[in-house]
Amino acid sequence: MVQQNIKVAVDAVVFGYKEKTLKVLLIKRKVAPFIDSWALPGGLVLEDESLEEAVERELKEETNVKVDYLEQLYSFGKPKRDPRNRVISVAYFCLVKPERHHIKADTDAKDVAWFDMQDLPELAFDHEHIIEAATKRLQSKLTYEPIGFDLLANKFLFSDLEKLYTTILQKPIDRRNFRKKILSFKILEELEEKVSEGRGRPANLFKFNKKQYFKLQEEGFLFDIK
Repeated sequence: MVQQNIKVAVDAVVFGYKEKTLKVLLIKRKVAPFIDSWALPGGLVLEDESLEEAVERELKEETNVKVDYLEQLYSFGKPKRDPRNRVISVAYFCLVKPERHHIKADTDAKDVAWFDMQDLPELAFDHEHIIEAATKRLQSKLTYEPIGFDLLANKFLFSDLEKLYTTILQKPIDRRNFRKKILSFKILEELEEKVSEGRGRPANLFKFNKKQYFKLQEEGFLFDIK
């Protein structure tokens, strides 16, 4: 009979968007292995909880963050990914608006901080690989689901939306065609409020109409900006 001693863990890739850059939330470990190294928030799943409950608990305990968007990413299970035990990690990627959260380290975390995706520290375990997988998923979904609005403020300039897409996709977009296509979906509300952009004329703020999007989706609407 085959004997197994496999543990199940969860890890969370929490993306945020601030200062016009894509960020990821990391914790500094205060326990071995990889003590004092930066890592993704996460930990072992308890006997009486689901995977989603485990992710939400670990995020609350280690970062004080409650996620706005949570999606299962992939399972990572190479035999020696954790030097202590055979551990399979079910990874999730999450989207939050950083300004809504007061991050605070607790339990197994010595510190917690937002890091620019272009300037990540050396990471514990195989967390660099997990972040790479999550980034590819985010880039892909951004072209066929309006998840980018989960990263923006509730009210935003259209130029903010353009910048978000160019930043995450890591390539320029045709601004004129992008604006025309997004507005044709009729899922944005143009508000009366205006904000000055540099030296140009004040520009109107926009708001994502989630209710309208779900209504259109039920009617067979396809969000596609490829």
